[in-house]
Amino acid sequence: MEKMSHKARTRQRILDEAARIMREVGTEGIGVAALMKRAGLTHGGFYAHFSSREELVQAVLEQMFADSAQRTDAAITATDPAEQLSQFIDLYLSEEHRNHPAEGCPLPALMSEAAHLPVETRTRFTAGMEAVRKRLATPLRKLGYAQADDLAMTMLAEMSGALALARACPDDARASQMLAVSRQALKARAGLESEAA
Repeated sequence: MEKMSHKARTRQRILDEAARIMREVGTEGIGVAALMKRAGLTHGGFYAHFSSREELVQAVLEQMFADSAQRTDAAITATDPAEQLSQFIDLYLSEEHRNHPAEGCPLPALMSEAAHLPVETRTRFTAGMEAVRKRLATPLRKLGYAQADDLAMTMLAEMSGALALARACPDDARASQMLAVSRQALKARAGLESEAA
């Protein structure tokens, strides 16, 4: 029993370290030897937990989306659907999220390379994206939007794109403006406030 517990903890350590690397530099940044060194483990020990680097990437994607959902759930305190949606938008397009990609949603960090991943890995990425879209669609549906799923998809595309662009921008003031403009436009589109607010 203790050995399984130790093995599970070691696997988790590898996943946590790989998730930090993937959010910062993408899937290509994960080399098995360097990853294991960063995790304080031996290179050979990797294969006790994963059959391949690709299996690791798939497991990390699932964990990244689950971790992001947990952090979002903890941060969104409202029970009113309009306020839940507003908090979600504010949280996603925040300076905190922009400045800490190693702890954020994997969509803006990995969307540019997702199309080049193997099919099974892309499937995991798409499942994570769908889970985020559903988190947006739920309050939209409660607010009476007949096309809640479609609206949620376009909102997610704008949110992840705006965050990725803000991270790429070397001018902090300009990046902050991008986030603010997107927050305002998204809330207006969802009927949470007017464009001029």
